[in-house]
Amino acid sequence: MAAGYDPNARHDALAPRAAVWRALRTLALVTLIGGGLAIAGFASFLRLVPSGDHGGAERADGIVALTGAAERLSDALRLLAAGGGKRLLISGVHPATTEVELSRAQPDYAPWARCCVDLGRRALNTAGNAVETRRWVERHQFRSLIVVTSGYHMPRTMMELAREMPDVALIPHPVVTDRLRGEPWWRDWATAKLMGGEYVKYVAALVRVRLAPRMSSAETATAGHAADAPRS
Repeated sequence: MAAGYDPNARHDALAPRAAVWRALRTLALVTLIGGGLAIAGFASFLRLVPSGDHGGAERADGIVALTGAAERLSDALRLLAAGGGKRLLISGVHPATTEVELSRAQPDYAPWARCCVDLGRRALNTAGNAVETRRWVERHQFRSLIVVTSGYHMPRTMMELAREMPDVALIPHPVVTDRLRGEPWWRDWATAKLMGGEYVKYVAALVRVRLAPRMSSAETATAGHAADAPRS
């Protein structure tokens, strides 16, 4: 053995490098597993998203439409006019919006807008829509509800509503927007971004619902208050 050679010196020099490689392998494995779970979850979410418009023959005690795409309001008023429900709640309306503006925007349904539509102006998000809807349903003692919102938004909406109203029958009426009615969503960056963003919101809502099956009073006060009182 050469004078001054220490066999442990090489081992000590290689130890940090081996530790780095082990950490990188662990990180790669965790990333791979996490990516696989995310892809599987996204695929499951896509199966929950309705792929086409509803026929519009649903019947329930009431109808709720969540504000957003213009098609939601048109479909909800069409259902109301066809006798799909006794009253319609439009949840998440801008505070400055009036019943007169609603009638002007949908002149074909003006008689129903004047008699049987309630505007909920307090909800700021989907959780708030659910709180607003629950209080409206309780006020009218409804036991069934048609839910009108965009197809990609329907899974999260139904989950939030079911959390607030476990004893109310919820009937989904998905609205497919023009953006999703055309070419497949994955071919358009804006649409793909929309779907990816909604999936992230769905997962966040799912975790929150699992951890807290029903909103606390503090959350309720933050998310939204009761819908405006119905007009006579």
